[in-house]
Amino acid sequence: MSHAEEKDPRAQLRYRAMDLLARREHSANELLTKLTARLPEHIELIPEVLESLQRDQLQSDQRFAEAFVSSRIRKGQGPYRIRQELQQRGIQTAMAEQVLTDCGEDWFKLAADVVGRKYGQQPCGSFQERARRSRFLQYRGFSSEQIQACFDGD
Repeated sequence: MSHAEEKDPRAQLRYRAMDLLARREHSANELLTKLTARLPEHIELIPEVLESLQRDQLQSDQRFAEAFVSSRIRKGQGPYRIRQELQQRGIQTAMAEQVLTDCGEDWFKLAADVVGRKYGQQPCGSFQERARRSRFLQYRGFSSEQIQACFDGD
């Protein structure tokens, strides 16, 4: 950042935001929170800077949501948990639903893969074991139908 930019609060905010975006995608809400914490004296300028970043296509909630969903699928998380985390990061419900639908993931297969990685291919020997595996999948964010499908062959 040049000496002139150091004095311009908009340039300073933009620089900080771009620095964060260079590391990974961020939602507008995440950027707002981080910029507010780092430069609270310029809080009134942050929305304007965020709008300019969106106009220049440097920040996109859609792009963030797509990257986030992909990352969480690789970690073996289900649609309920992913949707909740997106909403916590300021992504609108409609956009979260659209991204989850468009990702093309077979949630039933993912649930079976996740439980298989954790517990192996051994069938449940008892009600307690089935309940334990079900709680694990529920915590991961899978629906009751997706969880039930994992045990249909037992």
